[in-house]
Amino acid sequence: MNTLDNKHTEENQQDDVRQTGGLTERLKRVKTTRWIRFGVVSVIFFAWVYWLGNWWVAPWWLLLADIYLTQFIPWNWWKYSNNKTVRGIMSWVDAIVYALVLVYFLFAFVGQNYQIPSSSLEKTLLTGDFLWVNKMVYGPRVPQTPLHFPLAQNTLPVLNCKSYIEKPQFAYHRLKGWRGVERGDIVVFNFPCGDTVMTLCPNPDYYSLVHEYGEQALLSNPGRFGERIWRPVDRRDAYVKRCLGLPGETLTIKNGVVSINGKELPQPKNVQFFYFVSTKSELADETFDELGIAIEDRHPIKEQIPGSTATAFSGYALPLTATMVKRLKANPQVNYVRRMPVNPDEGDIVFPIGHDMGWTHADFGPLWIPKKGETINLTLKNLPLYERCIRTYEGNRLEVKNGIIYINDIASATYTFKMDYYWMMGDNRDNSLDSRYWGFVPEDHIIGTPMFVIVSFDKDKRLFSGGIRWNRVFIDANPDK
Repeated sequence: MNTLDNKHTEENQQDDVRQTGGLTERLKRVKTTRWIRFGVVSVIFFAWVYWLGNWWVAPWWLLLADIYLTQFIPWNWWKYSNNKTVRGIMSWVDAIVYALVLVYFLFAFVGQNYQIPSSSLEKTLLTGDFLWVNKMVYGPRVPQTPLHFPLAQNTLPVLNCKSYIEKPQFAYHRLKGWRGVERGDIVVFNFPCGDTVMTLCPNPDYYSLVHEYGEQALLSNPGRFGERIWRPVDRRDAYVKRCLGLPGETLTIKNGVVSINGKELPQPKNVQFFYFVSTKSELADETFDELGIAIEDRHPIKEQIPGSTATAFSGYALPLTATMVKRLKANPQVNYVRRMPVNPDEGDIVFPIGHDMGWTHADFGPLWIPKKGETINLTLKNLPLYERCIRTYEGNRLEVKNGIIYINDIASATYTFKMDYYWMMGDNRDNSLDSRYWGFVPEDHIIGTPMFVIVSFDKDKRLFSGGIRWNRVFIDANPDK
């Protein structure tokens, strides 16, 4: 062993004595600084246990005591190795493990970063925004799937396998937060219909695929649709929408305007609808860039020339805010701007899928939103609206036999809900897959609310040629609140 190795071993023995002997002897050898660190960690631990509301976790404090004080378990065995390679590798392993544990608790109980993958909340939040989501506002959920890799939601990159182990599964429990979900909050939540997924096409959701293709077609074509898998609540994909309907309220939508209990809600500042923009010629890319319209949202329209089979350019279908409409109307290249109507005959399949209520995404309801402790009369007519809440979200057996509804094998004409539910919609009203298509969001799916934009990338531009939206860094992620 060379001089450097001898020096390293001596320094470790001086700084972190290899513990031997009984409990009293071990405690006598602990340095004052280590007692102070242990005291600080203990205060944090017991504060967390108190917040958790589960004192059965408290005995884990003994493990902390062994790590910091007694060391009956040789946690730092590698520091005393004469092999420099072992010390080098294990020092990295030690640092990575500590970092992952810290990230796990940070992401589980404080907050986490999420990316905006679609345009459903434009122009409030943009595709390519990375958000910091505060989980403490509503109270963080105790992890229902505790054994998971903290940096992946449900799939490990490169390996393309599950990032979690399904067992054990803990019951839903939320710690005390600052407040509950309020109307107008932008909310991050686990996708309610993400319990069952075809691995090659997780979006649209499994139930939409079943409606379109049939269950047998999905299962018999793994090369196209992949494998059917189940995901726990907290490992389902994360979605972000605006909360418009609260538990116990009745929601109605008329021509895209949402009403709660018969009273119209004010529209968010940046709410968007699809408009037909008639133009004299094709608009320049600079015009779209100034308006903030992404390439994928620019839909040129061609109309058939009368008396001919040929078509000619006539304008665009564009998602626009009221401010954008005014700017386009002032453009000399624009003939007129007109709101595009919704044609229910064009296959606007909305919630509840498979049951035609005569609703569209622009004209919807009235629909009552379930509230914890509230009881409703169940009928064959309203059962499609609430059967997923009863069966999937609240874990009951539900069947209909000879026109009679059975819940847990008991004929039932009423049902009392166990959880609160919410109605979530995007600000891009004509281009958002939201509660109008998959229904209610249960309280146990709520993750948190975004506080600010960490960074934002424009996918239509190169990274150093406008690809970073510097004007969005650290801006408020919920400016309407």
